[in-house]
Amino acid sequence: MGYATSVYIPSQLTTIRDDTGRLSGTRRTLLGVAWACPRAVSSGRRDIPVMATNSKKKPPASQKNGAAAEDKLIASLRQYVRARGAEMLKDPNVTSVGIGRKVTGGKRGKQIVLQFTVESKAEPEQLERLGTTMIPPTITVDGTQVPTDVIERTYKAHFRRVAEVESPARKVRQDPIEPGVSVGAVTVTAGTIGCIVFDKADGTPYVLSNWHVLHGPDGELGAEIVQPGPHDDNRVDRNHLGVLKRSHLGVAGDCAIATIEDRSFLQEIFELEVAPKELGEPELDDKVIKSGRTTGVTHGIVRRIDTMVKIDYGGHVGTKSIGCFEIGPDPDRPADNNEISMGGDSGALWLFKQQGGRPSTVMAGLHFGGEAQGDPDEHALACLPASVFEKLEITLTPPRPEDIQTVEGYDSDFLGERIEAPQLDAALAREAVLLDGSEVIPYTHFSLTLSKKRRFPFWVAWNIDGGSLKKLSRNNIPFVKDPRLPATAQVGNELYENNRLDRGHIARRADLLWGSLPEAKKANTDSFFYSNITPQIDDFNQSAKNGLWGRLEDAVFADADVDDLKVSVFGGPVFHDDDRAFRNQQLPREFYKVITFTERGELRTKAFLLTQNLNQLEALELDEFRVFQVTLGELEDRTHLRFPAALHKGDTLSVPEAAADRAPLDSLADIQWD
Repeated sequence: MGYATSVYIPSQLTTIRDDTGRLSGTRRTLLGVAWACPRAVSSGRRDIPVMATNSKKKPPASQKNGAAAEDKLIASLRQYVRARGAEMLKDPNVTSVGIGRKVTGGKRGKQIVLQFTVESKAEPEQLERLGTTMIPPTITVDGTQVPTDVIERTYKAHFRRVAEVESPARKVRQDPIEPGVSVGAVTVTAGTIGCIVFDKADGTPYVLSNWHVLHGPDGELGAEIVQPGPHDDNRVDRNHLGVLKRSHLGVAGDCAIATIEDRSFLQEIFELEVAPKELGEPELDDKVIKSGRTTGVTHGIVRRIDTMVKIDYGGHVGTKSIGCFEIGPDPDRPADNNEISMGGDSGALWLFKQQGGRPSTVMAGLHFGGEAQGDPDEHALACLPASVFEKLEITLTPPRPEDIQTVEGYDSDFLGERIEAPQLDAALAREAVLLDGSEVIPYTHFSLTLSKKRRFPFWVAWNIDGGSLKKLSRNNIPFVKDPRLPATAQVGNELYENNRLDRGHIARRADLLWGSLPEAKKANTDSFFYSNITPQIDDFNQSAKNGLWGRLEDAVFADADVDDLKVSVFGGPVFHDDDRAFRNQQLPREFYKVITFTERGELRTKAFLLTQNLNQLEALELDEFRVFQVTLGELEDRTHLRFPAALHKGDTLSVPEAAADRAPLDSLADIQWD
């Protein structure tokens, strides 16, 4: 984890301010103790270079040497601050420590110093009363005497309402939403959407802002988030955006993410018209720009880096140490009333500027605070992006379907009551294809066990979340063998060429397309592995009694009161010793399907058997498929699988006649759901 140490101040509809001053002579407070801060990691350049021209003079060697020495000094100071900062903040009079340029007469000079801010500058004889110790004029870092600089400044949370100074467009309900506009938890006033980010694991899109904007002292994970924030529009019932997903308040920053529900989004930041694509690391004197809810577009210059500050968030939260960096106004681009940060800007993104003055696509930091009311020293505070993104497990670009971490297959706890996958009897278990020593092979939203002898699955188990199903195209997705498994253990396209055999999914493709969009896309791709495919006569699902077989899952949602719209399904071929061979491959002539769900809190299990006659395969004549409703015990006798006791408990089908004498289903209305 990487982060930049700095002062941290909440500023949703809040501003955090401080009093500044200089230290001279012996009025120095603080003694460095030990910190523990990991090194920041940058994933992007902080500036966009331009081509050099022949007319541009090369800097003299002395200037190059000076710049190299300064870079070396800053690198040493960063290590020092990150190693010793947290303990330094235990001094009750110290409010922050960081790397900056020496302030003389209220103006920043060029000398690099280890800069401290203190609550109160004091004479030496007053230090003991304050419970503090003197800050030495210099501190030795890697053998170099580094001057210290002490400024009188405090940081306190100050939540307040602010006057309307910006376009109302930032403070109204938007669809699509875009970064730079108002947002907040229902228990908070208002802050700013920083940018759209994506879950590293499954690609789910979120809005990024601050902890004190989306969480706050009275919040909790899962709490409602509204856009705009409640201060800008108190009709929270119509402004629902999503729920709080993850948050952090500590050394890595003040940050949180929330889901986006029933609204679309844009990634370009309001009035900046660029979308962040990379993470950067700020350096002294970098020029940056942000777009916030209250002050709109403002320009700044990085003036303190690797800073850590302690802030009292009040209530049960108390004092927290936050890592960040500090930004001052850009004198070449002054803001209205010289305000680059006001209450409501919290959560805005600071971007590095290109040399031409335009915003780049590289993120410099996540804004979270500024100076207190009445403080003449205008400044803003921002968290280091690498720390925020690592802590929240997010990324700026959605992962490709092939890069998404596989959801570990069939979920036994999907329905709230644990329902294990089927078990093979001893004879079948010896025929199972193993993956990493296990007979259970996981895919996105489904798992299966494959037969070495028949090269088709014994069983496939899958979950269906009817509340988040997506409609995705199957175009341009190839049928492929699973590269994790031996190619010889899977039947490939050689069986299906130049005949009426179709490649039929066991776990129905449409059943698997749920969850986040990238997750659903990966499930779509996973469904086309040959391990999930068995041969069926073309138009198999449509020909099986008017498509009954392919519509069983849909019928559950239509004809039963399914709790939470969640269903689990088990299916596969029934292997018989006398199954007819075609192209040296025995073809199953029967298939089974078990559907389970909860209805009014009670588990229901329904089992079905489909038979097909392939005896006329070479003549290409299609006999009719027959669908029967059967008991789970009857399926166990046919398949030699053992289904879990929980499924048997939910199987209430009463059939006096034998399966062989039972009438097939003529329509979905014939299914006994109760």
